[in-house]
Amino acid sequence: MSAPGSLTILLHAWKAGDGKAFENVINSMHAELMRMAAGRLRGSNALVSLSPVELLHEAIARVMESPPDVENRAHFLATMSLLMRSVLVDRARERLADKRGGGALTVTWTDSGHGEESVAHDVLALDEALRKLEVLDERSSRVLEMTYFGGMERDEIAKVLGVSVPTVDRDIKFARAWISKCLA
Repeated sequence: MSAPGSLTILLHAWKAGDGKAFENVINSMHAELMRMAAGRLRGSNALVSLSPVELLHEAIARVMESPPDVENRAHFLATMSLLMRSVLVDRARERLADKRGGGALTVTWTDSGHGEESVAHDVLALDEALRKLEVLDERSSRVLEMTYFGGMERDEIAKVLGVSVPTVDRDIKFARAWISKCLA
């Protein structure tokens, strides 16, 4: 499935209800989706119990619940990136709820739990900052999401959003500065 046009055809067939087309999309994009999932998990010690395969499977399950109206490969990758972020944010919330007594009592003899809770807080802080940025400048928020969490190239992002590459560059610069200030 190397031809970009054939992937777009499969995506449209999937949206029309062809389950086999969805299977073909996932099979043809599997390596790239795994790379994206591994990138999402990099540095997330609080979520270490979640492997890239598990993250990808959860994102696939979510996309199967409500097939999005995707136009092309880049749009599909952006959608999967958002779903992976959603899975990680949900896991971070669950982790913090468990730390507050939502789960069974756990006794440990190391300090690793504090680090995990800190990373979970960081994931939630970043999610909250992205939500605030989305209210302020939705496109910049999406550009940052697709760049850092989706691993998408600037030209792919420009195509998904229908803007120029220089506009994507400006949005990235603004979003980085805004997020840095928000998290400081």
